[in-house]
Amino acid sequence: MTEKPIAQPITDAVYAERAKEMENWYWWGVQTFFKCAFNPDPAACDIALVGVPHSSGNGSTERDQHLAPRAIRNASGWYRRAHQKFQLRPWDACRINDIGDVPLPEAMVNDICVDHIEEFYKRLDLAGTRPVSIGGDHSITGPILRALGGKEGRLSGGSKIALVHFDAHRDDYEHLPHWLGSRRSAAHWAAYTIHEEIVDPAHSIQLGMRGNPMKARKDPAQSDMGYEIIPAEHIFERGMEDVGKAIRARVGDMPVYITFDLDVLDPCDAPGVSNLEPGYRGLRSYEAIKLVQSLRGTNVIGGDIVCMIPSKDNETHITAMNSVVLMFEMLSLIADRHFRKD
Repeated sequence: MTEKPIAQPITDAVYAERAKEMENWYWWGVQTFFKCAFNPDPAACDIALVGVPHSSGNGSTERDQHLAPRAIRNASGWYRRAHQKFQLRPWDACRINDIGDVPLPEAMVNDICVDHIEEFYKRLDLAGTRPVSIGGDHSITGPILRALGGKEGRLSGGSKIALVHFDAHRDDYEHLPHWLGSRRSAAHWAAYTIHEEIVDPAHSIQLGMRGNPMKARKDPAQSDMGYEIIPAEHIFERGMEDVGKAIRARVGDMPVYITFDLDVLDPCDAPGVSNLEPGYRGLRSYEAIKLVQSLRGTNVIGGDIVCMIPSKDNETHITAMNSVVLMFEMLSLIADRHFRKD
């Protein structure tokens, strides 16, 4: 019997060739968002994909939101990377990197974390890099908006921001001085960013609110803050095309930031979220995608997806997969408007 010779180590060139062949397979390699290159330097990319592993801003629910960035990185490896409707491959149009997670060494203290998040995103704003982020609970949105908008914001051009807010809840609870001790919490950010002249409510819209509120309101579509509100029930009555036109009319030519709380989706599409609202119809994922796509051509300066709890997701990881799709839609909006070469 002839012995098989001992294998010789492969060369760097052979390794690189074999590794390139494996890039499309989700189970291979070190996972990043969409298998992007990892580079923590904001100046090295046009669009930064960011994880915000934060869960101390909403102490009234399960507290595993900080696990979402890792879960969504893992789920994103399988996703196809060309946008059919936009006829765009965003990875070819611009530089898109996973820049890692926001470091939060005092993770159990929300109001310190909020400051650290703002400082992290200010680095991106100064570099002119547009972020698409995975939280974390919804308290992350306030500091991101503060970093990007207002008089010192580079991405916003020194102006206020038009906010497009998908959520089952308003998060504008200024009648409460704190949320279990947190003053810049997941329940307060939609109010304090207006008072601090970061968000322009006259050009902002809240979409998909449903369920029963903490206290009765005579008109669920009436905002004390100046937002236009289209509750879920009204969305279904009006239809996606009409609501999409309303979103476009509201934001106009303002710099736009999209924040998407996954509890706006029906529980059948997003069971793994912080604040489930069962019994009242939520947006299906394909309906939400259509509304997000209505922002095509607007000046989207960033976006986030929040409130996923991987430990509550089902065995198909459907909440994580729908988060991946929404993240892809947001980065594609940015690439389509600002970076496409054709």
